[in-house]
Amino acid sequence: MSTVRQYELVYITPPETTEDALADLHTQIAAVVEKFGGKVERTEAWGRRRLAYEINHQREGVYVLELLVGPGEMIAELDRRLGNIDLVMRHLCVRVDEDLAIAERSAAHRKAFSTRRRLKRGLPAEPTEAERRRRSGEDEDGDSQAGPAFGVENER
Repeated sequence: MSTVRQYELVYITPPETTEDALADLHTQIAAVVEKFGGKVERTEAWGRRRLAYEINHQREGVYVLELLVGPGEMIAELDRRLGNIDLVMRHLCVRVDEDLAIAERSAAHRKAFSTRRRLKRGLPAEPTEAERRRRSGEDEDGDSQAGPAFGVENER
């Protein structure tokens, strides 16, 4: 059984592509995604942009981004089909859930480390509201406590 993952699909079509042709291409992509039990979460038409290099004697193209959720087999099939569609000049599919998972794991690790450190020092696991205010530089009245640098005033 394959796991459900999040992917970004970007494809480029020639600059003279009509809205109807783009809608038809989106319908084909959505049909493949639904066939594999996935879903299209978001579609963004970035519009006509200059290409980094010439592709098929074209210097511009219409970019479209699709955010997809589904199994890996779905991406393999989309890759195969988009490679056979003449309307698509280039396409790229990237898995993005792995980056999100790494960021979540590192945030959880930092929080666990902070909690262990606070407990070892005899403090509560979470900082109190007074500690948060003190760290942000405000006193009880909400005034800023920012003073001169290094505690030395200019005496001129």
